[in-house]
Amino acid sequence: PPLTLDDIAGGLFAFSLFPYLGFLYHLGRPENKTPEMGLFGFKFLLAFVGVSIPAAIAAKTMYSAQLADVDWLHGGAESFLTITNLLIVLGFRRAI
Repeated sequence: PPLTLDDIAGGLFAFSLFPYLGFLYHLGRPENKTPEMGLFGFKFLLAFVGVSIPAAIAAKTMYSAQLADVDWLHGGAESFLTITNLLIVLGFRRAI
């Protein structure tokens, strides 16, 4: 079967995890003096990704729709992104 844009997007999404893990590794190095809560916030972004994937699958299987079109699933997943942003901002704000 021919490749679709969804196939390519899924592959790129999965590949993007590796540069982000490298970013987390370097951000967490002691010489960078990254605030603990800020670093945890950046790590918590992985929880957002972990919640978004099953939510997108649920939206597709239960409603035959994209995640953005199913408000209760989309809102629940996006709340993890809000928590991530709060942790990062509060962590760096506390550091200064």
